[in-house]
Amino acid sequence: MQKVRKAVIPAAGFGTRFLPETKAMPKEMLPLVDKPTIQYIVEEILDSGIEEILIISGHAKRAIEDHFDSSPELEQHLLKQGKLEQLKQIRKISDVKIHYTRQAYQRGLGDAILCAKDFIDGEPFGVILGDDVVYTGTEEPALKQLMDQYDKTGETVIGCQVVAPEKVSAYGIIDGKPTGDENLLRVKDMVEKPKLSEAPSRFAALGRYVITPEVFEILEETRPGKGGEIQLTDALRVMAHQGNVYAYNFQGKRYDTGDKLGYLKAVVEFALRRDDLGPAFREYLRELSNIQL
Repeated sequence: MQKVRKAVIPAAGFGTRFLPETKAMPKEMLPLVDKPTIQYIVEEILDSGIEEILIISGHAKRAIEDHFDSSPELEQHLLKQGKLEQLKQIRKISDVKIHYTRQAYQRGLGDAILCAKDFIDGEPFGVILGDDVVYTGTEEPALKQLMDQYDKTGETVIGCQVVAPEKVSAYGIIDGKPTGDENLLRVKDMVEKPKLSEAPSRFAALGRYVITPEVFEILEETRPGKGGEIQLTDALRVMAHQGNVYAYNFQGKRYDTGDKLGYLKAVVEFALRRDDLGPAFREYLRELSNIQL
C-alpha cells in the first residue's frame, strides 16, 4: 500500500458569494485576521506529512501564486527593519513546494480533480477544499486523521461530521454501515442535499478526502450533471457501491469560510485564540455586547 505523499487544493471557483470583493481577489486569499485562508490549509497539509501540493487555480487567481512565491525585496526590507519574526514567517511561506495547474473551465469539482491526474501519477492523495478551514488545537490535523484511517483500510476516506438538523439539506449526507470504530463508517451511498426526513444520517461530507487513484478512471466516465458539471460525489458514489469508500468523523472545529457568516465566525474565533489579540479583543466584545447597535 502506497503512502499518501501528495495533496490537491481545488481553488478555481469564482467565489460569487463574496462579490464584489472576489472580482479580482481569490476567495481563498480572504484573511483570517492576518493570514489567508489558503495558508491555513497549506499548513494543515504540511503538518500532516504531505510532501507535495498541487493547487488547481483559475481566472484571477495569480495572487495565490504570488503569496507562496519568494519576495526578495520584502525580505530585505524586513531584515533592515529588524522585523525578524515576520521575516521568518515570510520565508516559511516561500519554502513550501507547491505546483500549480489551471482548470480552464468551471465544470465542477470532479473536473478539477481530473486536472490533477498527471501530478498524482497513480498514487493515493489528499484533497482539501480551498475555503474549508479546520481548527484542531492539540489534536492531529484533520487531514492526518483521514490519512491514519487510510493506512488502516487502504481505501478512500471521506472526512465527515455530524451537522445540525437544519443544516442537513445543505450537504452531501453519508449513508453508511458501522465498523468496529465508532467514528468510522463504511459508505454505502451518498445523498446530495436531502430533506431531513429523507436523510440516511446527519453525517455530512465536509471538504476533506483521502482518495485512491481509481477515482480518475471513474471521473473520466462520469457524465456532466446539473449545470454541465462533473461532480466528485458521483465518482465517490460509484466507488462506494463497489465497497471501497469509508467516512471518518474527524475531530476539530470546521469553518466554511466560503459562507459570509461562517467566515465572520472564523475571523472572530481565530482572533480570540491568539495571545497577542485575544485578551483585548475579548474585552472589546464584552463592551460591544452592551452597546445598542
